[in-house]
Amino acid sequence: MNTIRTIIIDDEPLARDVIRLFLKEYPAFEIIAECANGFEGLKAIQELQPDVVFLDIEMPKVTGLEMLELLDVPPIVVFTTAYQEYAIKAFEMNALDYLLKPFAQDRFKKTIDKIMVRLQSKAADVMQVKALLKEPPVPEGRLDRVVVKTATSIKIIPSADIRYIESQDDYVMIYTEEGKFLKNQTMKYFEQTLDPSFFIRIHRSYIINIREILRIEPYEKSSYQIILKNNTTLPISRTGYSLLKEKLDF
Repeated sequence: MNTIRTIIIDDEPLARDVIRLFLKEYPAFEIIAECANGFEGLKAIQELQPDVVFLDIEMPKVTGLEMLELLDVPPIVVFTTAYQEYAIKAFEMNALDYLLKPFAQDRFKKTIDKIMVRLQSKAADVMQVKALLKEPPVPEGRLDRVVVKTATSIKIIPSADIRYIESQDDYVMIYTEEGKFLKNQTMKYFEQTLDPSFFIRIHRSYIINIREILRIEPYEKSSYQIILKNNTTLPISRTGYSLLKEKLDF
């Protein structure tokens, strides 16, 4: 079998050391890069095109989930995490495997066996991983930022800076003061994760930040539209109008 090109992405040096040490038992695996954060990891994957990535979930700046979401074609991914809820609830059926820190060498061997089977069968886990990223597990806390990829950089958008979100088939368009950003994600995900104190789905195609509302006015028969502070006009469904009445108490 050809060399298995491998990247380790983890902000903890000790965690990278453990994986590197365990991989010494498997000469087919060649570590081509080690990265301490998601920005470095994304660049390394795009440039080096590895076969396998050992990816931590909780990292500063950009999490493993956010980083992986920016890849068009992810490699085989083994998630490593100290948080049991991520591994059990989110990744067991979607990623190739997960390693719950601290993991022992015998558990690591099971992961290697899975990787070998996957490579030998040439059944890359691309579709499953992309499905996971398209509808990731709803976090326990509220979404306080969104990571998007532009033509030249990775941008982190604080949720408070979002004016509104528009459905674009399998994507959404996120509008801010700086401009608009396309993201491969569902409206349902944002409806469930953004703070409901400030974000309301006013229409099947729109979620708005109520702090951006300038006024609500009648539009045609028995319908309404909303005017934002930047003069954007958006339609309101009957359900959306009821939610706005309840939230704004008018």
